[in-house]
Amino acid sequence: ELEQWRVRILGRRGELTGILRGLAQLDLEERRQVGALGNQAKAALEEGLEKRGRDISEARLAQVADLERIDVTLPGRPVATGRLHPTTQVLREITDAFVAMGFSIVEGPEVEWDHYNFEMLNIPQGHPARDMWNTLWVDYPMLLRTHTSPMQARVMESVQPPVRVIVPGKCYRYEATDATHEWHFYQVEGLAVDEGITFADLKGTLYEFARRLFGTERKVRFRCDYFPFVEPGVDMSIDCFSCEGNDSSCRICRGSGWIEIMGAGMVHPRVLAGVGYDPEKYTGFAFGLGPERIAMLKYGIDDIRHFYSNDLRFLRQF
Repeated sequence: ELEQWRVRILGRRGELTGILRGLAQLDLEERRQVGALGNQAKAALEEGLEKRGRDISEARLAQVADLERIDVTLPGRPVATGRLHPTTQVLREITDAFVAMGFSIVEGPEVEWDHYNFEMLNIPQGHPARDMWNTLWVDYPMLLRTHTSPMQARVMESVQPPVRVIVPGKCYRYEATDATHEWHFYQVEGLAVDEGITFADLKGTLYEFARRLFGTERKVRFRCDYFPFVEPGVDMSIDCFSCEGNDSSCRICRGSGWIEIMGAGMVHPRVLAGVGYDPEKYTGFAFGLGPERIAMLKYGIDDIRHFYSNDLRFLRQF
């Protein structure tokens, strides 16, 4: 209707156009007066036409918006996009627990140098501790990292204390596979260095981690153990949540009542000195744990090989 009006009034054969074309039949004075009035009328009508067109468009958009309105506050509909791998799920739980305690997440190369994998961690050439890691060599001195601990040295080389980091990543070792051993697996390394850090800080941090991951009722046990890059070294266990130490045939704790979940200790002074830190001024602690082992404990998985068999019957349970 608006377009029909435009054609009738302002079109090439419209009423106003006809008036303006008839100006030539008037004398000069009348032509000036009528011409000025005609131009004013044309400008006013064109302005009204534009405004009315705008009003109609806005009304149409408002109507469409009202009819096709989407409530963006509604929760999204679930989409079948698969599941997170159980190792990934546990990795996220572990990292979330330490991030909540002020740790940052860093990652490093899986193909590593002997210098960082061993030398910088107080494991020099010929040291018998090297036999603890069945190393896959790419081309000496290059190797597939046997643990994520090399990032201890890499981080400390690049920053000054305070340091609080965790390092999740994949590791590789040349060993036979069985229900509790894989040639490739994940590890989470942790490191904290600052002035005045003591073994009590280590115990408090790991105790809080165990409570966050396994429940507030968990008990924790520390026993002496050996790791070349910490002194003193400990292994950390939690009380068995399956039998609580009352079943000698328990397949999880094997009747001991305790489940070992990680190794830890105070950073060796030689490691601190090797990266340029003053071991008289700074102290720190480090720890390492395997997410697959944690997942096996949490979900009652009896064979680590299930994690990498790609059997959907196993993966769909998580």
